[in-house]
Amino acid sequence: MPTSAPAHALGDVTASDSTLRRFLHGLPGVDTVGLEARAASLGTRSIKTTAKAYAIDLAISMVDLTTLEGADTPGKVRALGAKAVLPDPTDRTAPTTAAVCVYPDMVAVAKEAVAGSGVKVASVATAFPAGRAALDVKLADVRDAVAAGADEIDMVIDRGAFLAGRYLKVYDEIVAVKEASGAARLKVIFETGELSTYDNIRRASWLGMLAGADFIKTSTGKVAVNATPSNTLLMLEAVRDFRAQTGVQVGVKPAGGIRTTKDAVKFLVLVNETAGEDWLDNHWFRFGASSLLNDLLMQRQKLATGRYSGPDYVTVD
Repeated sequence: MPTSAPAHALGDVTASDSTLRRFLHGLPGVDTVGLEARAASLGTRSIKTTAKAYAIDLAISMVDLTTLEGADTPGKVRALGAKAVLPDPTDRTAPTTAAVCVYPDMVAVAKEAVAGSGVKVASVATAFPAGRAALDVKLADVRDAVAAGADEIDMVIDRGAFLAGRYLKVYDEIVAVKEASGAARLKVIFETGELSTYDNIRRASWLGMLAGADFIKTSTGKVAVNATPSNTLLMLEAVRDFRAQTGVQVGVKPAGGIRTTKDAVKFLVLVNETAGEDWLDNHWFRFGASSLLNDLLMQRQKLATGRYSGPDYVTVD
């Protein structure tokens, strides 16, 4: 398959395997100590009262409410869709979530469940989560999801190819998936827990953006190490710098392991202090999560009433 360069200022760096390798390995090395120290420092920021209420509602609006289990049923997906549309049935001022994220075979069910609400339907594809399939199989997976009504596609990169230094193969697959996604926005998942080094995460971030990703995403949620403040900070720096060089804005989605309101607020601080206010919107920042929404709703109710609700206040997903 021929390589096609995207329409931005860095398109020429993907002209060949050698130029792409030279560019990616020419990126500044990551200062591990500095990165982790900054992430830890920003994580100590605290917000109170009205600012906290704003942050909670913003975080709710950024959730991709997710179920990606072999035991998923149409009933479970319908219930998840209903929760995305009306997260708190006792308080209709609570915002809807950004999206519901499901496997391709559940897209039609999810689409029906959120119809008319503005909640998007995202679908993992490309042989999620391992990505171990031929390209034509991955593209068929994507086309099936889009045909069923998916608004967004979450693809996984071929980590084996990336770690072997076959960057152009990874690039070409992303370009092909982007084309197959049509009007659906494309989120490119790196599985940062398998990339071993921060330098690799930086290279993967730039590779995904060069290939036309609308979002770069940390992880599948299916491995031991998923989203962390440090790897998300690194990706936020990448999208900030990419826009500075190309004028193209790309979103970021940390996924897996973000379970509490305190966690979510830490990530919002990272966004604000690193990429800036332009990314504080669910068009440009998402949380891939399932249990996070419950804690956000509990904390929201605590702010409104001064007391915590019982364990049956929110549904168990």
